[in-house]
Amino acid sequence: MELIQNLFISIVQTPALLVGLLAVLGLVLQKKKTTAVIQGGIKTFAGFLILTGGAGILCASLDPFAKMFQFALNVQGVVPSNEAVVAIALVEYGSLTALIMFTGMIVNILLARFTRFKYIFLTGQAMLYVSCLTAVILVSAGFEPGIMTVILGGIFEGTLLTVTPALCQPYMKAITGGDSVSMGHTGNIGYALAGWFGEHFGNKEHSTEDINVPKSLSFLRDSTVSITIVMAAVYLILALMTGQAFVEGELSHGTNYLVFAIIQAGTFAAGFAVVLQGVRMILAEIVPAFQGIAMKLVPNSKPALDVPIIFPYAPNAVLLGFFVSFIVGTISMFAMVAMHTVVIIPGVVGHFFCGAAAAIYGNAKGGRRGAVIGAAVNSLLLSWLPLYILPLLGNLSLASSTFADTDYLIPGILLGNLGALGEAAIVAGILGFLLLVLLANAMMKKEAQPQGAGQA
Repeated sequence: MELIQNLFISIVQTPALLVGLLAVLGLVLQKKKTTAVIQGGIKTFAGFLILTGGAGILCASLDPFAKMFQFALNVQGVVPSNEAVVAIALVEYGSLTALIMFTGMIVNILLARFTRFKYIFLTGQAMLYVSCLTAVILVSAGFEPGIMTVILGGIFEGTLLTVTPALCQPYMKAITGGDSVSMGHTGNIGYALAGWFGEHFGNKEHSTEDINVPKSLSFLRDSTVSITIVMAAVYLILALMTGQAFVEGELSHGTNYLVFAIIQAGTFAAGFAVVLQGVRMILAEIVPAFQGIAMKLVPNSKPALDVPIIFPYAPNAVLLGFFVSFIVGTISMFAMVAMHTVVIIPGVVGHFFCGAAAAIYGNAKGGRRGAVIGAAVNSLLLSWLPLYILPLLGNLSLASSTFADTDYLIPGILLGNLGALGEAAIVAGILGFLLLVLLANAMMKKEAQPQGAGQA
């Protein structure tokens, strides 16, 4: 049993393997030739490894950025980091987390099969982290780690991961120009809000991607070149603020601090280029392969994929969103210092990925202004909501890190506050959440029926 559990956890923690296997399943269901099945599975698997490898390069280049930032400003506090807080939590909640995740996957598939919310969530690490958050909240609220907790947690997670891609889909259509993929990330609530604010307060006529570049500077149209130049300027300024002694003594292993800054900027741009290549490979393979699953198992379903999947559609918005999000997070940090609250130090990785995506969503229907507004709104959520989830995490509230993205923070705060009212309140809240989704599905069916009758 332990061996099977370990195998399951290892597969779902490896999105490349999970999605590669699903691509194989889709191609088999379409009765493709063996060679096509092997090719599609391997290219999907390799594409995801390329994407995650690129994301790893990005994170590695952002790590010294975060250390220089904290040293330069001399601040101490809680750094939101999903990876860090989950690593701590899994020591105590590992088995319960795995069982909730497995149950949640089943609930997600069933809801996609029998409702109009046709989204199959495929980002393995996000599923694991949501399961871990759910386990922590339920146990902290007084639930014993047993079958009831597993079922309740699975219903909550599976329903959440089915609904949040649906919130984003109207904006995903505008971003990608199609309806074949959806967003499978734990910032979906924030992205949907960013899209809404961008749509209503932005100006679609002026996209971030329509910035006019003089012919003499046309080389800046190349995203690798422009990202390298912009990030080099940012890293050099931060290195000068931090000082030669700290950078060379703690980060660069003796390499000149200005050279180190330039190398990190180039590494960031290289990671971004790798991510783009991975995205191209995945989309070329997973969408056709997924049609087999959609046709046979879950008709009309869409794969919900990780956040870098949208970066190629608006590379200018990626950088704009990162800077806006990080600046708002920094201003929020100083406000917390002045208010004498717990200080939430902006997590560079979280502000990059979530800020970039929020700007892309804001830009989709609100142009440059929408991108700025969307990234700022999302950043305010990332900056201030951790203050409200910390008291709900039991022993984890003493850790120096906490959950970072909106889809942990908002549902976690709601579920945790229900826990303060007692176990019955949590049971009612989770079942009420599922019932609300089923009622929304019924209403959507009723609205669709007159159209179908008219077409007939």
